[in-house]
Amino acid sequence: MTALAVVPVVLATLLIGARGVAALRSTSDFLVASRRVSPTLNAAAVSGEYLSAASFLGIAGLVVKNGVGALWYPVGFTAGYLLMLVLVAAPMRRTGALTVPDFAEARLGSAGLRRFSAVVVLVIAGLYLVPQFTAAGQVLTLVSGVPHWVGIVVAGAAVSVTLALGGMRAATYVQAFQFVLKLLLFIVPAIWLVVAVGAGTRAEALRPAQYAAFPRPTEVTFRLDTRLQVREPVTVLANGVPVRLEPGEHVAPGDATWVFPEGAAVPEIAGAALPGSATWQQPLLDGGNGHPLLATWSLLVATALGTMGLPHVIVRFHTSPDGRAARRTAAITVGLLGSFYVFTVVYGLLGGVLLPELYLSGATDTAVVALPSRVDGGTTGAVFTALLTAGAFAAFLATSLGLLLALAGALAHDLLPGSLRRLRLTALLAAGVIVLLALPAVRIDVGAVVTSAFAVAASTFCPMLVLGIWWRGLTARGAFVGMAVGLASSAGVMALGLLARPDPGLVALLLGQPALFSVPLAFLTMIAVSRRDRPPPGAEAAMLRLHLDERT
Repeated sequence: MTALAVVPVVLATLLIGARGVAALRSTSDFLVASRRVSPTLNAAAVSGEYLSAASFLGIAGLVVKNGVGALWYPVGFTAGYLLMLVLVAAPMRRTGALTVPDFAEARLGSAGLRRFSAVVVLVIAGLYLVPQFTAAGQVLTLVSGVPHWVGIVVAGAAVSVTLALGGMRAATYVQAFQFVLKLLLFIVPAIWLVVAVGAGTRAEALRPAQYAAFPRPTEVTFRLDTRLQVREPVTVLANGVPVRLEPGEHVAPGDATWVFPEGAAVPEIAGAALPGSATWQQPLLDGGNGHPLLATWSLLVATALGTMGLPHVIVRFHTSPDGRAARRTAAITVGLLGSFYVFTVVYGLLGGVLLPELYLSGATDTAVVALPSRVDGGTTGAVFTALLTAGAFAAFLATSLGLLLALAGALAHDLLPGSLRRLRLTALLAAGVIVLLALPAVRIDVGAVVTSAFAVAASTFCPMLVLGIWWRGLTARGAFVGMAVGLASSAGVMALGLLARPDPGLVALLLGQPALFSVPLAFLTMIAVSRRDRPPPGAEAAMLRLHLDERT
């Protein structure tokens, strides 16, 4: 029954998306829906595509894994739209551009910068899209036992067909519908969970005690090689074979399944706070690196500034009729997102009390859909699991639509300009490539990978957009070098961290979350290089166009 809950979501996506087919006649129709989307509809669509797997599933999972400090994620995500409202929304719409690379060429007069910007779009979209499809497979496997690839292929097919048929207009209607659906399917089960768990569990969730021992025989399947710190001697069933673990450090291999007996002490994981412990309860994001304040600031820089640089978010403001409508869209979006993120607290805190074993297996991304069956093993729990699964799948599809549109635009409009037909074919082919990349990525941490996309966006497009809109002295060479430095100091540094795998500490923090230094470095590089050049011809006129109301 749970797997079947996905079917109506996929069918509704295709049927609603078909509304855009008749109006799809030009590149402008495909990329920006002919700039005729009202602020309310646009805000619902923005919220729909922004509430991705990282929001619907990942934030609650990060609370279970890292503690209540992970609630800084929704703060950063929402704050990004306040900055968008103040700094970017209206001026971006007034450029008349169709994509972010379009803006780069229109503002700075460089075709080379446009092509490089398109490459950056591909990097950001890839980092964001792969975890969306991967999470679709993870959720369907958890709730129904179907092979992991089924959810990935279904998500890829639904998104690519919808986009190829109707473009941005189809994406707008689908994302607005899916936002309403996600909001209902997230809030209603949350209210039921709060009522169903009882007063004792609610009190425990608000004042969590350290999760010291397994309350029942507990099966844990490890996604990756995991270092465990065992506190007391225990005998576990490792892939069906009894194994005696003495106090000390042990490594659980990836894909291994261990069964811990009832009453056994829960081992600790390097870099993850034990649910309910003092570290888990502190209102800062530590991650085991010992620098919680630094980690929290770095996260906020990545998420808040990264929102301004996400290509699939920026393109939505180009669909507004004018700059005033774009600003209203951003303002309404803040309210819609805030109403959703309030309820992530419910799932995260209850998950830390009822599903702390997930932090051992690394499967904390599935805490939201696993909670109903833990609270009620009967029909009611199954129904709410199905509803949350449908909501999660709606999150994958809505976000993937926007990202795939940005990716197709970068390829078939900025890198290799072509016809409307090429845009449609590019959407299908790009989805196929992302599906192939997502199939072997079953073990990735969805929240962590999505955050890396924010760090790259914050270090590349955010400085280019802010300086390009508010400083007439920015030059094409300055923007190019600054974005290259930002890309290397964000994506390059994070890739180095994955290869080096340093021990928890300051180095691990800086390699894993580099926005705190990569964003200022990109800004300073753009300013320093641009000061050596003359502003491009027409810079004064371009600045006037960005900041004067269209009616002036």
